[in-house]
Amino acid sequence: MDGQTLRHVAIIMDGNGRWAGLRGLPRLAGHRQGAAAVQRVVSHCREAGLRYLTLFAFSTENWGRPALEVQGLMELLVRFLAEQEPELRGSSIELAAIGDLDRLPARARRPLDRAVASTRGATGMRLTLALSYGGHDEIVRASRRLAGLVAEGKLRPHDIDGAAFARALDTADTPPVDLLIRTGGERRLSNFLLWQAAYAELRFTDRLWPDFAPDDLDDAVAWFHDRRRTFGLVEAVG
Repeated sequence: MDGQTLRHVAIIMDGNGRWAGLRGLPRLAGHRQGAAAVQRVVSHCREAGLRYLTLFAFSTENWGRPALEVQGLMELLVRFLAEQEPELRGSSIELAAIGDLDRLPARARRPLDRAVASTRGATGMRLTLALSYGGHDEIVRASRRLAGLVAEGKLRPHDIDGAAFARALDTADTPPVDLLIRTGGERRLSNFLLWQAAYAELRFTDRLWPDFAPDDLDDAVAWFHDRRRTFGLVEAVG
């Protein structure tokens, strides 16, 4: 295994609300600037030749935020999809979504489904949006899928191994995370890609997400390539 091959970057985009608060602006203003940062980073990743990018856009816990903020976030998602779908197609970027998508309101789910369908098969890069997503929830849903297959007689319990479980996850056709970046100064995973990031290199930055720039991403990638990844093995000497 080439431990320094960077295929999959995942980002916890944190700090929109604090960015707005520091400027005396409403939280949704921060989310709007965060959406602009998404566009910059996605474009830069595509130009740099990254194959997989996963963004934590909306968590299962975020449903507990004030109703007006949740509504504003859904409207931002709809606007992002409308504005970016042609760009995604033109840049050969395949859009995917993971999470409990049935919880999304129809006004957001319909354009999401359209954008996913219209970009399916694009080979330049895969952009995955984690929406209504939580790592615990994903693992529970995967367990239910496997239990259902066992109940139907399509799977034997002793055939359930790590590979079988990974295939039952939302990210079945996406490789494990190599580099996970969290902006905003916090040092935790916040229930994001718990299975997929088991051996990811974790990069934390104090930069608030709306201020995150391509240079910040380049710095994180350079840091990744300086790491020594052994995956629990003993590093070869000499």
